[in-house]
Amino acid sequence: MGLFDKLSIRTQNDVTLSPAEAFAAITLASVAADGYLTDEEIQTMMASLSRMHLFRSYPNDVIRRMFDKLCGMIKRQGFDDFIKTAIAALPHDLYDTAFAVATDLILADGQVTKEEEDLLNVLWSNLEIPDETARSIVNVMIIKNKG
Repeated sequence: MGLFDKLSIRTQNDVTLSPAEAFAAITLASVAADGYLTDEEIQTMMASLSRMHLFRSYPNDVIRRMFDKLCGMIKRQGFDDFIKTAIAALPHDLYDTAFAVATDLILADGQVTKEEEDLLNVLWSNLEIPDETARSIVNVMIIKNKG
């Protein structure tokens, strides 16, 4: 039983995300899945997002506030619920793209932790990425990140 279970005041976990915030949440989860968030990972994530049409019109201060919001959500909701919220808000036409970018970010450092692999499996399943497509994406990202 929680502290607020019998009170009329409840904690708030209901946060809605725009499509861009949902996509950014998945990228943030990808670089933070191993429990560490380095400056290099943040720069790589930001570079990936800045190349996307979805984020081209976003000024730096808007992106910074968006990531502040997302980091706050992780603290309040916990990592697993944060992922569920992001997936639920992500438009279907961005599923393959989100999986590809997440895979790229996870493979960028040349290592895949158990937590990162688990996240990719969750994304693969919940974003309903066909097996052949997922394997192709992983193979291409392995090749891309070799050098």
